[in-house]
Amino acid sequence: MVSPNPSSPDELKHALRQLRSAFVTVAVFSGFLNLMMLAPSLYMMQVYDRVLGSRNETTLFVLTLLVLGAYLFMAALETIRSWILVRVSARLDHLLGLRVLSATFERMLRQPGNSSTQPLHDLTTLRQSLTGPGLIAVFDAPWAPLYLLIIASFSSEVAVFTMAGALVLVAITWLNEKLAKAALGEAQKYSMQSQRELSSHLQNVEVIEAMGMLGQIQRRWQKLHTQEIGLQARASDRAAVMGNLTKFVRISMQSLSLGLAALLVLEGKMTGGMMIAVSLLTSRALAPAEGLVGNWASLVATGSAYQRLKELLLLFPARPPAMPLPAPSGQVAFENVATAAPGGRAAIIKQISFQLQAGDSVAVIGASGAGKSTLARLLVGIWPALSGTVRLDGADLVRWNKQELGPYIGYLPQDIELFDGTVAENIARFGEIDPQLVVVAAQRVGFHEQILRLPQGYDTPVGAGGAALSGGQRQRIALARALYGNPVLVVLDEPNSNLDDMGEKALTDAIKDLSSRGRTSVIITHRPSALGAANKLMVLRDGVIAAFGPREEVLAALNGRAMEAPAPVPAAANSAGPPRGAVPPVLVNKQAPSAPAPALEPVRAEPPARKAAPEPDPASGMPPFNLKFSD
Repeated sequence: MVSPNPSSPDELKHALRQLRSAFVTVAVFSGFLNLMMLAPSLYMMQVYDRVLGSRNETTLFVLTLLVLGAYLFMAALETIRSWILVRVSARLDHLLGLRVLSATFERMLRQPGNSSTQPLHDLTTLRQSLTGPGLIAVFDAPWAPLYLLIIASFSSEVAVFTMAGALVLVAITWLNEKLAKAALGEAQKYSMQSQRELSSHLQNVEVIEAMGMLGQIQRRWQKLHTQEIGLQARASDRAAVMGNLTKFVRISMQSLSLGLAALLVLEGKMTGGMMIAVSLLTSRALAPAEGLVGNWASLVATGSAYQRLKELLLLFPARPPAMPLPAPSGQVAFENVATAAPGGRAAIIKQISFQLQAGDSVAVIGASGAGKSTLARLLVGIWPALSGTVRLDGADLVRWNKQELGPYIGYLPQDIELFDGTVAENIARFGEIDPQLVVVAAQRVGFHEQILRLPQGYDTPVGAGGAALSGGQRQRIALARALYGNPVLVVLDEPNSNLDDMGEKALTDAIKDLSSRGRTSVIITHRPSALGAANKLMVLRDGVIAAFGPREEVLAALNGRAMEAPAPVPAAANSAGPPRGAVPPVLVNKQAPSAPAPALEPVRAEPPARKAAPEPDPASGMPPFNLKFSD
């Protein structure tokens, strides 16, 4: 669970403060607009009390010109106010857009199951609220007392009656929100759950179709959807009652205020012009309350969006700027590193230490769940170390600027993901395309000729997730992406899972080419063909290093261990690696971890007279080995 940093600045409040001058300008414009709103009332009062009594056409003409000028001025003020708010909303998006996107990305890294883009929708809600009628109602609300004071100068009874009506409107709206909040919250929860599950199911349509699972999926979705619809209907029923009650109060207030003013005219306490003016002023005094009532739902949604964005930015603050470091050479050191899955407590990697020199090529093997993919994520900085330090060229990996370090890292995850774009754009990592580097990367994985056979060559769209390509094609393009440019550390997680013999040979050649150019590579694999290009071998078991050293020596030690009884554990089995530059010894950790050790089957050489020597592996050129792991 990620906890907010109390020392982190409130970035959302800081962004809004930068827009303070614009909001002050809008408030000033709103003040002038509300003063201009007195013009219709004054005009009607003068017409009834002065023009009709004096029957002076010149006075009527002058009053009409004045009120038309006031209306024109009001229209200009409203237009300028709208322009300002549109630019304020665009400015807010400019200030927060990339920051919210990076925080959303950070959350997905630390909470892998949470792939929601809700924060971006929240920013859109906040931005659109700046140009909506709800904000205008908020700016107009402080001027309602002015209208009440003017009404009170004519009649205190009408002023009290108008204020009471406004309070009733606000009370009904507040009660409506309280009654509907719980039901709408539950409906939203079921809606998000059904959408999340449906999105997951639609990504596996082939499995659903092949095994006839559509009916079960439909019933599961229908159950959640029915609960959502029922809760929404309950909230809508209550909202309909409250909404119509609000409408009744609002319309009644306008008529009753006129009736009360007429009664006062009959009693001689008010003139006919005052009656008309008071009626218009009452309507204007109720306008902010009506605006708040009509836009209450959007205002509540905006408040919720603001709170969620505030929490997100506090939980995932901006990465502090790091001082640029020299280009790395590929030296890697793990110093008592332990980590767990984001949000989890069970350690997957447990206090491991080792060193890799530039140019090392390490194959990592082990049973399922041994921590191989977690090791890959630690190597490229996707998951942080909970204890210990992962170093690249002596510097803590978390201290590197990711944007500057990225071109020096090549990574092929176990679950291959391509992005919606062309083959060239995917290989070039969606940066500025260097055609020569793109072709070189494709040639290094032996895929250049096949790309040329695609409908548009390197300009062929791969579709969302690489849907237009086969599994092997996606893997070769993702491998070329990992090798694009000049990476000094390349981490490949099951790079040959979808490759044919030709593809595996190309992979082996690419790994050897990396070593020949002094680049460090780490290959996680279950297939022996990838071992032929590695000069070192690491065996993981239950999150600890069971063996590590030169490839042939580790294989011999593991096979010898499987054939002989256990021997004492070397003291340096899981300690820090040898001094930099030294060739590490073979480390075989024979201590039993928390779970039973996997069984290792020895390589059994047959007598030459009975059986010919085994055929070498076609891709690696290595004799086959019989090292197997059981879960």
